[in-house]
Amino acid sequence: MINFELNEEYIHLIQLLKAVRVVETGGEAQAVVSEGLVKCNGEIEYRKRYKVRKGDIIEFLQYKIEVN
Repeated sequence: MINFELNEEYIHLIQLLKAVRVVETGGEAQAVVSEGLVKCNGEIEYRKRYKVRKGDIIEFLQYKIEVN
């Protein structure tokens, strides 16, 4: 489990994936979201600009990211 401290109202999904280093580039982040490999709160999320907020749980491959 990766814990991410959110200091703003939200962070875009692709920015979060880069910030916690589960992908290396923004292009890679966009690709994995477009391919349906990322779940937000148990639902597949295809929107790259999805606004992740405190309390959300993001899943990608073996990674689980809890946003606090």
